[in-house]
Amino acid sequence: MADQLIRATAADGGIRVVGAITTRLTEEARQRHELSYVATAAMGRTMTSALLLASSMKRAESRVNIRVRGNGPLGVVMVDAGIDGTVRGYVENPAVELAPNAKGKLDVGGAVGSEGFLYVVRDVGYGYPYSSTVELVSGEIGDDVANYLVVSEQTPSALMVGVFVGAAGVTAAGGLLVQVLPKAARDEALVETLESRMAALAGFTPLLQAGKSLAQIFDDLLGDLGLQLLPETQMLRFHCGCSLDRVLGALKMLGEDELQDMIIKDDGAEATCHFCNEVYRADSRTLEELIEELRADALS
Repeated sequence: MADQLIRATAADGGIRVVGAITTRLTEEARQRHELSYVATAAMGRTMTSALLLASSMKRAESRVNIRVRGNGPLGVVMVDAGIDGTVRGYVENPAVELAPNAKGKLDVGGAVGSEGFLYVVRDVGYGYPYSSTVELVSGEIGDDVANYLVVSEQTPSALMVGVFVGAAGVTAAGGLLVQVLPKAARDEALVETLESRMAALAGFTPLLQAGKSLAQIFDDLLGDLGLQLLPETQMLRFHCGCSLDRVLGALKMLGEDELQDMIIKDDGAEATCHFCNEVYRADSRTLEELIEELRADALS
């Protein structure tokens, strides 16, 4: 099933629900960054969370950054996602692997660490971005992002994200975000119903592995509460906006002396994008052309 995101409402608009399938883009991230099993799970959960958060934004250029810094061996997990359905990210220590946790599942919480902070930046496309910082509650990513929504955005939310990765790679990944909006938040019975239904779910990836579509998952969860599926299905993909031209622009900013040093010592320059692990190379002739441009700029 293609990576996609769909939205819906229920309870006369009092409930907002967003679901995403992110299997292929998580597998691409795994391959690009040569991620371990547990690093793949952490990255996939964070990318899915960022895409779910970005889905509520309005302007075409809006983006969400999530940075997770815990006290576990995985180090920083950094993800950038847009309302356009693109996402990219990296893990500081991608080769870290841990034994399964007590439940026999990938120990994302142990790899990330339960002590630390979750940083969320919402760039709405104009003015200054909105940033929030909350303490980690488990390191499992889903719990931490749901806590951010309650603490920083005062929106009661349930978030379920998951990644199933085996010897053949990622075979299921995605997530579900259910939010009770202000008009329904006072309905305690409704809130309790949602909480019990979400708690009854064994996880999100088992639903995908069972062949359930996002629409079917929504219907099972909210079909008796006036579920209304929004017509648009948004396609999702791993995408990074880096390019050789951007790398050359950054090299040019280093100045003539630094560029000359690269030519003498390394016969060129090499740069790797943190977000997608793409390697860019500039030979000595290219660096000489940058120097010539700097000299021409100085004379103009």
